Amino acid sequence: MKHILTILSALLIASCSSSPSGNESAAPPGKVETPATLEEIEKSFEKYKGVGPVSEVEVGDEIDQTLADEGKVIFEAKCTACHKTDKRFIGPGLKGITERRTPEWTMNMILNPEKMTQEDPIGKLLLIEYNGSPMANQNLTEEEARKVFEYFRTL
Repeated sequence: MKHILTILSALLIASCSSSPSGNESAAPPGKVETPATLEEIEKSFEKYKGVGPVSEVEVGDEIDQTLADEGKVIFEAKCTACHKTDKRFIGPGLKGITERRTPEWTMNMILNPEKMTQEDPIGKLLLIEYNGSPMANQNLTEEEARKVFEYFRTL
């Protein structure tokens, strides 16, 4: 019995540590390889729209102050327990988020944080960077998320 357990353990270790193709860095077919750092992602952030219901967001050149004001109210009621605008807290500081992330990504993170931290390259790295603290789903509507995004544009 002891020999069987030893053999099974050795097989398990061997199967976990080897790559069938011999190429350790190759991503499985159909999967996007996750860059090593947020900085690498941010250099080409425009291609990351996230995982969720938002695939296209129309953002005008001018800030819609009415939307932004409503977004600020939502942000202050639902998000400030974990996010500050100008500094890192439990979650990232949000000043400049509209320069680092696409509108679609930002809204998908607001609407779908569970899937974003499981499937999106940026979401995965943020979860690691923030010590595995997942973002709470506040169950906002797309309209509310859009208002919060517009508020972020004012920061």
